[in-house]
This record gives sequence, C-alpha cells and structure tokens, in this order.
Amino acid sequence: MSNAPEVDRVYAAVEKAAALAGTACAADKVRPVLSGHQDLLDESVLVFSMTAGGRHGGGLDLSMVVPADHVDPYSFALSNGLIEPTDHPAGSVVSDFKERFPVGMYGIDIDVAGGFKKAYAAFPSDDLRELKHLVDLPSMPRSLAENAELLARYGLDTVTGVSVDYKRHEVNLYCDRATTEPLDPDHVRSMLREMGLREASEQGLEFAKKTFAIYPTLNWDSSKIVRICFAVITNDPATAPTTSEPEAGQMREYATTAPYAYVGERRALVYGLALSPEKEYYKLGAYYQISDYQRKLVKAFDALQD
Repeated sequence: MSNAPEVDRVYAAVEKAAALAGTACAADKVRPVLSGHQDLLDESVLVFSMTAGGRHGGGLDLSMVVPADHVDPYSFALSNGLIEPTDHPAGSVVSDFKERFPVGMYGIDIDVAGGFKKAYAAFPSDDLRELKHLVDLPSMPRSLAENAELLARYGLDTVTGVSVDYKRHEVNLYCDRATTEPLDPDHVRSMLREMGLREASEQGLEFAKKTFAIYPTLNWDSSKIVRICFAVITNDPATAPTTSEPEAGQMREYATTAPYAYVGERRALVYGLALSPEKEYYKLGAYYQISDYQRKLVKAFDALQD
C-alpha cells in the first residue's frame, strides 16, 4: 500500500533542513530512498545532520534507522540503481557482517545533494561484540587489526556496529560508552596523541567530557586511524564543541530552528567533534523523529556532572 503522504511530509522537512544548512537538496537523490522505505517513515528514527568547518562543511545528511528484517541498505541501493557495483572491499562489509553476526538494525545515510552515502549494520543491543571479532571479517581494513590493541587500551573494545562510507571508502566503528562518568581530558589527550591525531582545544576537551559514543574511522589505504569523533547527545542548543565563528553561529541557528516532528518536547540534538591528523570539524544532528532510547540517553547525559 502506498504511503505517499509520508514521503511528502519527510521530504518537505528535508528541504527545510537543507535550506537551513545552506545546501542544495536533490529530489531525484532523496525521494527514491524515502519511497523505498515509505512503510517505515511514520515510526523510524530520522536525523538531519549538518557539518561545519574545513572541507567537510556545508553538507546535510539524512539518516534513517531500518529494521533488521528489511533489506539491508547497501543491497537496496544496488537494486535501485542508487550506487554502482564495486569490487572494492567496502562493498562486502555489510554482507560479511550479516553472514557472521546477528543484526539488530540497519541504518542508511543520504547526502541530500549527492544521494546514497552510507550503510550501517548494528548488533542487537543485548548482544554487542568485542572489537576482536570484527578483525576477522575478510573485507575489514587491515588497519583495524593493526590498531585493535590501541583502541582496546582506550576503552574502544566493545562495538555496537559499523558503517561504510562508499564515496570515501571508509569504515566507522561505533563504540558507545558504558558509563555516564565524565570522560577524563587527560585520557582524551593521550588517546589523540597515540593515534597521531590533532590535539583537541580546551573547549573540545570540555565538550568531550559528556561524550556518549566515540567513532574511530579507518580506511583501506592507510595503517593509521583516519580520524575520531566524540559525540554528545543533548537537548541544550548551547552545547557546542567550538566557539569559533562562523561555525558556532551556524550550529546555534541550526540547533534552534531545525525541523522536528515531536512537538511539545525539546528538540534532541547530537553534536560531534571530529579530529584528523591535520584538522578538526564539527557535526550537528537534529532528530526529526526520535525513540524512547534517545530520550533516555539525552536525560542521562544532560544530567552528567563535570
């Protein structure tokens, strides 16, 4: 049964978010993905994420949660002509994952100007796996095995899932923190130094204290960790990893005006501080639709005391 009104509703919100982020929105890139998941749109978690700073700035992504019994996002993209087949190992990560592990949910990322971007595969929340199990996936970058001990030493040894960026040929590991205790700045400094990544500013270290998840990024071309992202979930639009302009102003405006569908509640936001060896940049996702899981996270981490 067609659910075209839901597609129109979500697409209208995507257009509004794109305008706020200062980026184009291509209907021919976004609507096919929405139409292919139209039966999920009324209940799925949806996030509109903008970026600010460096060469990554100025874009907008739409992220959507997809149930495990639905076709995985990469297979969906291939069968609908949204992405070209590839012999690169990136094209096998999701299939290797689902052949070897239970899947709790999938996720899909769309660059609203450029189309299909990422596929996510996540473990069930009650059956997470240790990092060492992912090392054995045939398609996984060799850099994971080479950095596994380093990641584990800094508490990034339990992974909730992975994503694959098919444009950049990168893999992200999603490591949720098992505690709401503040992340120690000295721990962060040491981690970044050993990973060969840019040193965080004092404000960045203060921001990272409330991190609920840490995302290392790897690729197939380097033995090193490409970058790392510290994510903070909150209802507070004053939360930000930087005061530098124009980035701080861009995030402040987006945090207070981005569209969201759960009227009567405060807008849920997820900020990110991303650090590579040379640069830092910032992410801000506004939840357009939310689940009770995110509500609980917001409550727990907004209450975190320094």
